[in-house]
Amino acid sequence: MLASIRQRARVIKRDILALYLAARHSRTPWYAKVLAIAIAGYALSPIDLIPDFIPVLGYLDDAILLPAAIIVCIRLIPADVLAECRAQAATDFADGKPISRTAAAIIIAVWVASLCLVCLWLWRFWTYKR
Repeated sequence: MLASIRQRARVIKRDILALYLAARHSRTPWYAKVLAIAIAGYALSPIDLIPDFIPVLGYLDDAILLPAAIIVCIRLIPADVLAECRAQAATDFADGKPISRTAAAIIIAVWVASLCLVCLWLWRFWTYKR
């Protein structure tokens, strides 16, 4: 059973990378690109929709929502593009873990911008005169 779980995790990792590659492919429809980028960004983000410390529900997004979103997005991408991207993803994983400094910079920028917006909101909340 543990080997089956590990194999499924490898497939999900490959599919997430394949979705990222498909989002950059010229023959992928725009709506599939948007969804693929959103899924890849969420999968790689350290913040979950439902925090993991909440019993049972904490792993709901990782175990059910993320794979369901991947399946939906895969159905939106043309089969030949997906096959090409999956092969590229498998090759990238065989060469070692792929690293994208651009994706890391974008994720960091989004979190910094979010933190700035929260700080601005808190500052306005505390300085508001009634």
